[in-house]
Amino acid sequence: MRPFITGLAATLAVLALAPAAVSQGKQAAAISDKARTQGMAEAPALAKAAGISCNVTDAFFIGKVADKKTKTNTSYYEIDCDQGVGFVLSAVEGGATTSFTCIEAGTPGPDGKPSNLACKLPGNADPKSDLAGVLAAAKVQCTPEAVRGIGQSATATYLEVACQGSAQGYVLKTSAPIDAAKPVEASDCMVYDGGQSNISCTLRTKEQRLAVIDTLAAQANNGCTVKDKKYLGMSQTGSSFFEAACADGKGYLYRVDAGKLTQTYDCAKAQGVMGGCTLTDTKEAVTEQNGLYTKLAKAAGFNCDVSKYAPFPSSNNKDIVEMACSNRPDGAVGVFGGPNDKPIVYDCARAPIAGYRCSFTKLDANSYSAVTADLKATGKASCAVSNARVIGKSAKGTTYMEVACADGLKGYVLEYTADLKPVEAIGCAFSDQCKLPGNT
Repeated sequence: MRPFITGLAATLAVLALAPAAVSQGKQAAAISDKARTQGMAEAPALAKAAGISCNVTDAFFIGKVADKKTKTNTSYYEIDCDQGVGFVLSAVEGGATTSFTCIEAGTPGPDGKPSNLACKLPGNADPKSDLAGVLAAAKVQCTPEAVRGIGQSATATYLEVACQGSAQGYVLKTSAPIDAAKPVEASDCMVYDGGQSNISCTLRTKEQRLAVIDTLAAQANNGCTVKDKKYLGMSQTGSSFFEAACADGKGYLYRVDAGKLTQTYDCAKAQGVMGGCTLTDTKEAVTEQNGLYTKLAKAAGFNCDVSKYAPFPSSNNKDIVEMACSNRPDGAVGVFGGPNDKPIVYDCARAPIAGYRCSFTKLDANSYSAVTADLKATGKASCAVSNARVIGKSAKGTTYMEVACADGLKGYVLEYTADLKPVEAIGCAFSDQCKLPGNT
């Protein structure tokens, strides 16, 4: 994974070399009125030429460097904007103007020495506080404790942010020049701990970041003394997942949304969650669990020799799992409670009516035999169901499902009760809710 190009390395190189040359010139320790007057006269136009979309409220001329080899002169300016971050401008005489945020300009060079171009204007005194708009645009709740510039590509600026009160940190990918009004991406620093990228987070250590798993284990209150831990990644829905291996041999996955623990998965039940557990040997537990779900499914009237399973989120202490079967091509979703609760199994064709969607089972014409039987129960015997989709719920709590027929003729809208009992069927010729091929 190489998210950006060689401009990254060049950024800090420019800021390391050019400032040293400027500091050897006539730059004063304090900002003179003359430097400020020149800066306000020249910098706003240069900032606009560099693509910076802000009103310059303060500026000063830092100094000029003459390169005898290239016979070019480069002038440096610092500007403070009416909103957002401040910048250092590098303007080549007769050429282009390059901009660097005050965060980048203040980042120590590759040798660790302080930058000679660190911003000095009063409005730029705390560059990290100027990132509020960028963090809001990235939908990240983080008060910066420390920031550093990572570098630039031709179109993007990369910054690292460490958050106050936690070991959490982010890599921000913004526009170049940075502009909170343009798209901003925030990636958790843990994404870059694998060493597969030319980006790395250095404001916190990997160990400090992983310490959040100890906190999650304590919040889960499942008796896990963490022996080993791992960040698994982020789902497409934005949830973060962490794995903990426990001293007693068990293991858990923790799901975190908006910084809060929202679900805990026993590793024995987490095969289908982010690739399952890798720090805990769950083969024996998984085999035992397969047998338990087989027994529960058959007790509910669904003949399935469970070969694998994956949990669904549950907020009512019920065990809700998708099951794949070794003795039949179609799977199901099981809802299993305590010993006094009747097990319920939804075949994958009708599971969406109950709010679940199967991923192990690929639905085809043969998968809809139960829906065909439901249609017949309402008096519609001429349609072999070949496709279906849930339309929505009625005010009385029933669910409408559109079905298509294998013969290509118009299908029906089936109404179901919460326990999957068909109520009635209305032909698509009399409904404006049908959208499946052949029904419109």
